[in-house]
Amino acid sequence: MWFLKKKTSPRRSQVRKNIAVERSWKISRLANTDVINSVLLWLLFVALCIVVLSFNHGYREVIWIAVIVVLISLAAAFYIHHYQGRIVRNRARALALVGLFILLLAITKLAVVLTKHSSWATGTAITAAIILTIAYDQRFALGMSIFYCLFACFATRPSTDTNLFFLLLTMTSGVIACCFSLREIRTRMKLLEVSALAAATVFITSTALGFWAKESYTADIFSDAGYHTLITMLAGLLIQSLLPLIEKFFRIATSMTLLDYSDANQPLLKRLAMEAPGTFSHSLLVGSTAEAAAESIGRNGLLCRVGAYYHDIGKTNKANYFVENEMGSMSRHKELSPTMSQLIIVGHVKDGIEMAKEYGLPAVLRQFIETHHGTTLVEYFYNQAKKKQDVKQAEPSESEFRYSGPKPRTKEAAIVMLADTVEGAARALPEPTPAKIEAVVHNMAMKRLQDGQFDECDLSLRELSQIETSISKTLAAHYHGRIAYPETADTPEETQSAPEQTGQKNS
Repeated sequence: MWFLKKKTSPRRSQVRKNIAVERSWKISRLANTDVINSVLLWLLFVALCIVVLSFNHGYREVIWIAVIVVLISLAAAFYIHHYQGRIVRNRARALALVGLFILLLAITKLAVVLTKHSSWATGTAITAAIILTIAYDQRFALGMSIFYCLFACFATRPSTDTNLFFLLLTMTSGVIACCFSLREIRTRMKLLEVSALAAATVFITSTALGFWAKESYTADIFSDAGYHTLITMLAGLLIQSLLPLIEKFFRIATSMTLLDYSDANQPLLKRLAMEAPGTFSHSLLVGSTAEAAAESIGRNGLLCRVGAYYHDIGKTNKANYFVENEMGSMSRHKELSPTMSQLIIVGHVKDGIEMAKEYGLPAVLRQFIETHHGTTLVEYFYNQAKKKQDVKQAEPSESEFRYSGPKPRTKEAAIVMLADTVEGAARALPEPTPAKIEAVVHNMAMKRLQDGQFDECDLSLRELSQIETSISKTLAAHYHGRIAYPETADTPEETQSAPEQTGQKNS
């Protein structure tokens, strides 16, 4: 009956509705495509891992192997979700990680069955550690490599009677040595140095554990340690030879690759220098400025420098329409409407992306072409359009005069954006003193910040301040003052003034 019904206040009803909406949103979020694909990929990994590790085992042992694999895989999944959540959204990366683990485990199992020696597990663990450090970062590589070591220990059973705890310690020591010593690959000797350090660590660990156990003769202890050391060195040599394939497989570019692309003889840079020399000079200065700024906040300076070299390659298609390539001639934009000029200026981003794909530029460098203007406003032609509009016409929309984006997603891309903007503004100063340059850098940084250009790259205000300081110092050093040559009575007036004018123009 109506008088037995419990009365509820409107506020409580609204709270219940909000809770219901929030629960449905969380459920829909959990049930999105990325999560479903990740769960299916995890199940595939568990199934394949059980098949590989169960080879040469009895039926009763398969159940316990399955339990162990599920537990370790769950821990690894939570670790990936916490430290590398982008793998959940990137199917190619997730598939590459699963493929790497299964391939190395299969090699370990097959080699151990054939040779009856557990040193193969150490070799594949070192291989996993080096590849993951190259593809991701040191912390993630260390964690995932230790998970792999747990799987690899069980891959040695029952073909060998090795102490699993000792084997795990031996593999872990080599993995730690690799992950902490391999930060970046700038020389061809780097991988060999890392492999040698890991091999020495593995040898010492294996020998110490052997003498501690006192279960073998001295010759056997050194022989076993020698096998682990040899396979570790072979793993480093193998990765050295397969490095280009690893980069393509994981869609990455190591420092060695970036150094190759910084060579002025690269086809794209050669074309930029020939067809748009002003843009080429601008790109070189932006590169050195961005590199110093990136290193001031602990980011990848080499990536910034090489990315800056290529950020304006799209200007080669219509080089004469950009002010740095006019070389004193009349601007071609005087004959065009502001709308048409804006289309040409904005179009260099799209042209640059197409050229990068045509020449096979790595994706890590293409990001600088896409994002170096973000969604900023082409202010000069927007203001020109406002001046030329009729009274009866509506004021031009800002959205029509903005770049299409995207905004910078990494701190390196944000640094190149700011360095590109500031270099152009500093070049336009009549007398670029350090104080004026510092003011221009700060004003442009605040303008980009307020415009929301740094919203997607997690750039903090402290880092932005450090970047401003570094860029100001670099540009002030470049646009430094010149000492006028002394005038002599025998020197013609035109010759006397030439050095000083040249210095002002080039500084």
